[in-house]
Amino acid sequence: MLYRTYRPATWSEVVGQEHVVRTLQGALSSGRIGHAYLFAGPRGTGKTTVARIFAKAAMGLKPDGDPGMDLVEIDAASNRGIDDVRQLKETAASSPALMPYKVFIVDEVHMLSKDAFNALLKLLEEPPAHALFILATTEPHKIIPTVLSRVQRFDFRKLTQAQITTKLAYIVKKEKLDVEPDALATMAAAADGAVRDAEVMLTKLVSHADGARITTATVQSVLGLVPQGWYDRLVRLVAAHDRVTALRELADVAQNGADMDHVARGLVEFLRQVMLTKIDPGILASAGLADVREAAVKALAAGLDGAWLVRAITAFTNARGQLRSSTIPTLPLELAIIELV
Repeated sequence: MLYRTYRPATWSEVVGQEHVVRTLQGALSSGRIGHAYLFAGPRGTGKTTVARIFAKAAMGLKPDGDPGMDLVEIDAASNRGIDDVRQLKETAASSPALMPYKVFIVDEVHMLSKDAFNALLKLLEEPPAHALFILATTEPHKIIPTVLSRVQRFDFRKLTQAQITTKLAYIVKKEKLDVEPDALATMAAAADGAVRDAEVMLTKLVSHADGARITTATVQSVLGLVPQGWYDRLVRLVAAHDRVTALRELADVAQNGADMDHVARGLVEFLRQVMLTKIDPGILASAGLADVREAAVKALAAGLDGAWLVRAITAFTNARGQLRSSTIPTLPLELAIIELV
């Protein structure tokens, strides 16, 4: 898997989380390392990767150094009970074998049970001097407030499309792959801010292409994505009350293998960009969210009513929520289109 090969091993290789890297490096250089940290943010943004880099740096190891048994990684999704935390407490009580710290990285910590959280709280309140805890989560709101009060929290951001495209281009160059630049941008957009997802996509496409050139059409076909400009076209049709053509457009992408959840998510995000641009034309660019659809977004923002945009976002958001339970994959989106028309 390419994401494993190109997982960052040094601070300089971490993409998109400069605010986190700078603060952690400051703690290391000053020697003021806390006993517990929380890395929160969307999946695929580098939380576990940064935790490993920080752990090795705190131990005084080089990036290729082996921390041995003094670095313990735990998946709370499958070790979520109070007995698991009690085992963690027993392990933390023992001194490091070779390093100055024994570091515990607890991934998906929000999955712990209530009793397990209470046991973890006691451990964080009175931690062994040699223990360093790094908790990672995609859902920080599920962590009890008393635990949150005992950790230093760092929020990881989604990466921009440009940042992900640059990382993919680097991998393509190193691996000597033949990939269209627009294909990289398409993967980056589909990754929704998660660089790991984009790297997994590239791995899948390399296997599928088997040495052939990877084009934008290849990406759309293999990953079940909609063609460039499709969201703009569909929104214009719905806004013009042309439900027949809009429904045919939806049927066509479904027939070509597009994933309906991705279609719904993409529609909501596209309409959100239009709405925000209508409020402030520079808001997407200032937030680093502008992408290859920027011209289409600005044109729609100038022509569509704000209240209609809110209705459309609500309709397609509700449709996405109904997709999982629908026996007909396209039905929730079809109903949303008819409702809006």
